[in-house]
Amino acid sequence: MPTKEDVIQHVIETGSLPTLSTVASTLINITGKEETTIYDISKLIAQDVSLSSKILKVVNSSFYNFPNEVGTIQQAVAILGTNAVRSLVLSFSFLNMERPKHSAGFDYERFWEESLAAAVASKLIMAKVSEQDPEEAFTVSLLQNLGKLILACAYRDTYDQLLEEAAGSEKILLDLEDERIGANHAFIGGEAAKRWNFPESLAVPIVYHHDPESYCGDDADLKTEIRVVHLAALLANIMYSGSPIDYHAPFRERAQKMFKLDTSSIDEILEQANGDVAKAAEYFGLNIEGTASIPEILQQANIELSLLNMSYEQINRELVQSKMKLEKLTSELEEKNRYLEEIANLDGLTQIYNHRYFQESLDKEISRSIRQENCLCLVLADIDNFKKFNDFYGHQAGDYVLKELASLWGGVIREYDLLARYGGEEFVIILPETDEAEGLIVAEKIRVAIEQHPFSYDGDDYRVTSSFGVSVFSGVGKAMKKTELIERADKALYSAKKKGRNRVEPYAEKSGWFGKSK
Repeated sequence: MPTKEDVIQHVIETGSLPTLSTVASTLINITGKEETTIYDISKLIAQDVSLSSKILKVVNSSFYNFPNEVGTIQQAVAILGTNAVRSLVLSFSFLNMERPKHSAGFDYERFWEESLAAAVASKLIMAKVSEQDPEEAFTVSLLQNLGKLILACAYRDTYDQLLEEAAGSEKILLDLEDERIGANHAFIGGEAAKRWNFPESLAVPIVYHHDPESYCGDDADLKTEIRVVHLAALLANIMYSGSPIDYHAPFRERAQKMFKLDTSSIDEILEQANGDVAKAAEYFGLNIEGTASIPEILQQANIELSLLNMSYEQINRELVQSKMKLEKLTSELEEKNRYLEEIANLDGLTQIYNHRYFQESLDKEISRSIRQENCLCLVLADIDNFKKFNDFYGHQAGDYVLKELASLWGGVIREYDLLARYGGEEFVIILPETDEAEGLIVAEKIRVAIEQHPFSYDGDDYRVTSSFGVSVFSGVGKAMKKTELIERADKALYSAKKKGRNRVEPYAEKSGWFGKSK
């Protein structure tokens, strides 16, 4: 019986391991480095004209629904953030890989269709259960069954036979792979991710997504991601396995057990999934035929199952009851949607404005600044060494700091200023009718307030500091794009970090980068 090492060697020798594009491979390496800037990332992606064009097409689609057109990759990186751009690059890299030649038993197009469905589902689920960035879960779900593709190429006839015997059952297929080949597709997918130098947050969930409880690590965020990817796989199987009822009940039971999701939240995910998958397929260049919604799929499956023993009167009664349930569900969804509209602009953890609302507000403030010929100041702030803080003290302490800072900063700025969470440990403040000197004073007040504030959580005291970058738009002369204003604040923030952190730095155009520290 071949060992796992024998299987890996066979995969390599047969050339069945897909090759990661140069841009995607380099991006994986540089995004893990703190010193990497927006310019570094955009310069790398811009080297591939075709990839740049595809990314801009998605960014300007309803997938993100930005009010203004994004014209350059540098603008896209500034607006979306690093993780979202990395997710797009990897998605295009894998979805556009050269189609390998293999026998009829493995449907390549269907494979990526199901993979994209799982990726979209993971974002829907993550939004319901955690404040974690959903982009990593999207990428993992897209690649969770990559091992199937690899094994299908390396063991063509054998794997076709296994697929036929498994008849759509993931558990049976995993057992057959271990028994007949020597390694299952979850293990092979994880090994491929390691060889591509994927970070642990992307590689580990691929190995454990079929059996989340077998993960014995103590990383709470990683455990959440594994469970989300597991649920996303179940949801994709509801849509594409041909046996939706077999996966529907496990999906509901595990969603409730793992994350305490209530019935309404689960129903919302099931209702939205097929529409989001169809849109995503269009953006990423996959040709997916229209599919029914999951409730419709389940309803049809139940009808077909029940028809064997139901009379005509029973069928009518069931249809009437189903209609009443759907009407009730529609009413509940309308009520939920009204509530979601109210909270859509808030960050779930800190309860201040979120990134999307900040982008929309900055457009309006720049326009108002031009009309009234008033200055507009932008302050971009980053908690110093926050990753190390999380690693040492834990994410719960980190979440406490984020919420405490949001509350602290809100007490310093004016009522008509706008404070938002830019992403992760970064915050941004829009200061209308404020010149550079005034903006630096505000940023310095906040910096001092943070430095002097006692942070106490669970019996421990912490010292927290932040670095600040300040940029300004005069309101007169040539109009400034918001991406330029953001990029200037980002460069000034980078300067503050390079000069020792816990300081305020303005952007100065004379030097092309930064001014003197205030």
